[in-house]
Amino acid sequence: MGPKTTKVYETLRKRLASGQYAPGDKFPSERTLTEELGIGRTALRQVLARLVAEGALEVRGRSSYRVPGGVRIKTPDGVEPWRIHGERDLYDNRWVKLQLWDVEPPGVERFEHHVVKLQHVAITAVIDGHDRVLMMWRYRFVPGRFGWELPGGIVDEGETPTDAALREVVEETGWRPSALEHVVTYQPMVGMVDSPHEIFISHGAEKIGEPSDLEEAAHIEWVPLSDVPALMARGELLGSGTLVALLHILANQKRPGPTAAH
Repeated sequence: MGPKTTKVYETLRKRLASGQYAPGDKFPSERTLTEELGIGRTALRQVLARLVAEGALEVRGRSSYRVPGGVRIKTPDGVEPWRIHGERDLYDNRWVKLQLWDVEPPGVERFEHHVVKLQHVAITAVIDGHDRVLMMWRYRFVPGRFGWELPGGIVDEGETPTDAALREVVEETGWRPSALEHVVTYQPMVGMVDSPHEIFISHGAEKIGEPSDLEEAAHIEWVPLSDVPALMARGELLGSGTLVALLHILANQKRPGPTAAH
């Protein structure tokens, strides 16, 4: 892509990431976009094709696009939550809190359940124009293994997850991401551990210096996305946040387009 095409791509990507278009909405027509953005039809189609390949848009007929979203399954009705009668701390410090909760599932006798509360975390997958993702090769002493990880870390008090995601990438790699897109918030061990993980994706980054967090920065490399399945099979992707982000990217890359009617 040339500078003009890249700028149009970034503009449309930001609009989609900001929620300007709701899931299932029809995207503006090619004619509307060419007139509004001052770009030729051929160049615009290159941009739209990339957005489709990334899963940001879906094709709906000839030259018609929609924002992905429409969920067909309905939320179940009539399912009751557990009742929480109380909680007490067993251990508490900056990094981890261990509690006992007095809980009562529907139709089951109440009992005490261990709950672990950890920190709020933000993780970012930065992708460049060559289908590579920015990763770090690190040693994790708890499992006693090396592995590839995405940059990320704890969301500090008073900090937004987006700001934390940006800060962690810069500190750990020396690269500053372009606009961040929030993908999902998930819990890595939802049955017992409370530790919200925020996953972000950035398409593009600028090298602004060297890593400032020497504890985190071991070996930094742009890893081809095509290598991810093999790295997973070799057990070199250990963190759940890394796996969630990379699987999301691969799923959108391989998302099939609509089949033609016969």
